[in-house]
Amino acid sequence: MNRKSLFLQIVFLHLAFMFQSCGQQKSDPKNDLVSELDAIYSKKFATDEPGAAFLLIQGENKLFEKGYGIADLRTKEKITTSTIFNTGSISKTFVANGILILQEKGLLSLEDNIYEYFPDFDNLKVAKKVKIKHLLSHTSGLPDLRKVRENQEFYLTAKDSANFAPIKQTDSLLFEPGERFMYSNPSYNGLALIIEQLTNQKWQQFIIDQIFIPSGMNTSKITDGDHPSKNVAHAYVKDSKGTYQEYDYGEYPTFTASGNGGIWSSVNELAKYEIALREHTFLSKETLEKSRTIFSPENWKDTIAPNVGYSWFIGYNGLMSPPLEKEYTSKIVSHTGSQGGFRAFFISFPEKEITFIMLANRPINEVRDIIKNSFSIFHKYGLIE
Repeated sequence: MNRKSLFLQIVFLHLAFMFQSCGQQKSDPKNDLVSELDAIYSKKFATDEPGAAFLLIQGENKLFEKGYGIADLRTKEKITTSTIFNTGSISKTFVANGILILQEKGLLSLEDNIYEYFPDFDNLKVAKKVKIKHLLSHTSGLPDLRKVRENQEFYLTAKDSANFAPIKQTDSLLFEPGERFMYSNPSYNGLALIIEQLTNQKWQQFIIDQIFIPSGMNTSKITDGDHPSKNVAHAYVKDSKGTYQEYDYGEYPTFTASGNGGIWSSVNELAKYEIALREHTFLSKETLEKSRTIFSPENWKDTIAPNVGYSWFIGYNGLMSPPLEKEYTSKIVSHTGSQGGFRAFFISFPEKEITFIMLANRPINEVRDIIKNSFSIFHKYGLIE
């Protein structure tokens, strides 16, 4: 064999070894996770329509973050993970935590009956039966006497007090407090008013001072009349012709009833909120754990087991109904949101330090599939059990 042939054979063997080594290299699991999640979400949201932002964190490390679609159809501003959306009923967790902060300060007890704060109930016996803990857990039995459909123009601008006022006119309860679960938006309007009574300031400012600022939620906002009107996403729904029309403040009744749905935030800053909760920045460990433990009254009579703490839904049944077909064992705490055209979910696996958040500015029919398929990928990569 001459030198030239030997040289060519050595080069060939070297290149073959290099190609074989490259083929054997394992792909980065994080890149695989990102690509698999992106494949799910990119199919759901067009680039030129209202869409959503997603964030997945483990501890404080971002595993996935991306925005899809348009935040404002007029300006064509793109959705990012810093875009501010209305969070809908996720707002209730902030109001609940405001109440718990006041409890820790010794300014109230969850055993207080609401007569102490609303002595103007038409039926005082009703007010004396219902306690703050019942409002927090949607177990008060208070009926929602608002006639929103008949008075849509009034409720377009009605704030917390106007939304809670009809409830004070009830002459009876639908069931004894603690016997059953019945989701109640006005209960959280009432809780917001209790915060204002005890702090002598707007409840919005109390939440900003006690939760937003300590958590680093510097761009988050809270509805107060027509505020916020700038630097936020707009929500949209399709009309009968399939064209997106704005559907938020000014179009959707009760939007200004901010105690039940007034928090505006981004997925980035909601993640900071969860981290602050986990680090006990504004609530003690004991209080947080109590709020995220199922409230189980001794007089419970419903055929369905309770699955709510103090605002938070506990377990997979609390996240969606019917529950997921596959059973996971990792503890889950969650809340969803829906107001006007906004949709949202906030999901925490506290023992795994996994937080999964979506904020959207249009209705999403496939949200169950999004959560189901995302959980499957989380499980595949060992994030949840």
